[in-house]
Amino acid sequence: MANYRDRRVAHEILREVNDILRKKVRDPRVQEVTITDVHVTGDLQQATIYYSILSDLASDRQKAQIGLEKSTGLIRRELGQGLSLYKTPELIFELDQSVQYGNKIDELLRNLNKE
Repeated sequence: MANYRDRRVAHEILREVNDILRKKVRDPRVQEVTITDVHVTGDLQQATIYYSILSDLASDRQKAQIGLEKSTGLIRRELGQGLSLYKTPELIFELDQSVQYGNKIDELLRNLNKE
């Protein structure tokens, strides 16, 4: 039964954090950030938030990571007000590598067809 709950909480966190990033966070480093997935531990104490950014530049990815780390307190406070949980989970932001991996696979497939 707890397995369903952590998935529901993860979905709610994803929805709320996307909303908070759009409406509340004014840091220009996180304007292009999109939350793609959230994984919550079984005891709901930690939430790993995966994000993607449109730019392929390493400097933009680093700036986005720093901006997200700086705004973690604001995001967590707003998340605590939006969710009805006993304790707001600790937030950990990680770059989602699946988008880049998918682009690499697409490029390899296109190169196969050219030969």
